[in-house]
Amino acid sequence: MDKYVVQTEASQPNPNSIPRRPRWKRAAIQVNGRIESKYRRDLCGLLLQSYAEIGVFPHLYHADGVPCPTHRDRVMSFAGLDVEGSFRRHGVSALDFDKQGIYLASVTRSGCLMVHDFESLYCQSNVISPWFNEDEAKHLLHISTRRQLDSVRWNPSNQDEVACTSMKSSEIFIYDIGYVSSKPVEVLRKKPALTIHGVDVHKGLSDVAFTSSDDSRIFASDTYGSINLWDRRRGPFPSVELTTNSHNALNSIELNTENQIVYGAGNQGIIHMWDLRGGRASAAFQSHKEAYHPPLASLKLSMMLEKIESLKAQSDIVPKDIHSISLDPSCAYSLAFHLEDGWSGMLDIRSLEVTHIHCPPPAWLDSSLTSNFSYLRKPAWLSTSSIYVVGSSTDKGIHLLDFYPDARSPCHVDFSEDRLKSSRQNGFVPLSEDVAACAAHPCNGFVVAGTKQASLLVISQRKKVWQGEEDLKDSD
Repeated sequence: MDKYVVQTEASQPNPNSIPRRPRWKRAAIQVNGRIESKYRRDLCGLLLQSYAEIGVFPHLYHADGVPCPTHRDRVMSFAGLDVEGSFRRHGVSALDFDKQGIYLASVTRSGCLMVHDFESLYCQSNVISPWFNEDEAKHLLHISTRRQLDSVRWNPSNQDEVACTSMKSSEIFIYDIGYVSSKPVEVLRKKPALTIHGVDVHKGLSDVAFTSSDDSRIFASDTYGSINLWDRRRGPFPSVELTTNSHNALNSIELNTENQIVYGAGNQGIIHMWDLRGGRASAAFQSHKEAYHPPLASLKLSMMLEKIESLKAQSDIVPKDIHSISLDPSCAYSLAFHLEDGWSGMLDIRSLEVTHIHCPPPAWLDSSLTSNFSYLRKPAWLSTSSIYVVGSSTDKGIHLLDFYPDARSPCHVDFSEDRLKSSRQNGFVPLSEDVAACAAHPCNGFVVAGTKQASLLVISQRKKVWQGEEDLKDSD
């Protein structure tokens, strides 16, 4: 075929021709309506730099015309009138958005359950005044339970229900926000446990989780090393108990998206996994008798961290309690964890290896005597781009950690310093109070932080008021 090919001289560019513009990279986004993960990751670098505290809402609320318990404890603590010790625990212990991000639920150590309309909360953050008082009439729900509360979760199958648990109680309290009542619509109880000497063993509940497809099944971890499953159709007592080989408290639980794997973590830095699909665990859901099931696997984080040579060479790795675990909503195999000493990391549940780690400086390095060790810090994932939001253990602020499942992430254990200039960095947002819990809006990436002083801090992009032609002249 070569003999039919006509050789021509290279054409010279026509000086009168119009040069073609480079292809618009965002054209594909407008055509198919889908943002590629690489493009989204590149934009996230700008997002991390734009966060700032835009609103503060102190818990200075009332119940029946008098200051609520959290309000009273806050005032007593600031006035130095704490009768129960030098450090009174009255702050926000947990936060959770509903599935659509319309409502925000929060609980405090003093026993207050609150449900905010987030849009109303965000709009009120426009008011910047030291004399600003939040309109309490706009609160969707404010209940004083008169008991310590340590966790709160929305029911994904019934967005009118929220469940609360306490480490001081072996009960799950379920409230319906459609009812104006301070009493729960349902209370689930754990059976009392007796020792060989006939002594009742206290088993408070530290965390709670609903299945995503069925509103009748609820999981709760306890302070005695087990996870209990309730089927609300069969009564107020659990039907299945997922046990460990120890009695160390489990501080946090997580279910995978298919509701087939249960993760639990807590003291001594161990992550347990139960598979509910096979063997006796599957048959136990159809049994009316309480069943006990050991974990499928138990992973000790300190041993896994010792495998990271660069980390082992710089730090003494000892077992630390796990405050929280949570799965990345944009990457189903990434399980994040947060430790007592402020370290955060990510476990790849496919390879069972720690792939990301973030180790902030310890408190003693800056001669800091304040820390959040007395609180179970509860971080949160942004809904996209694998950003892990963590309250600082020593400073007033939050870390925005890049846990993208790639070696380009600055937190990746195989990250090279040669990539430092080409990769985006972790972010830190200074705040006005110490953070104990975080919640991320499921749609727009806004963050709400609950503090040890029982305030809610709204964190988002800074707001700028356009004033007309003057702004245009300034920009020129």
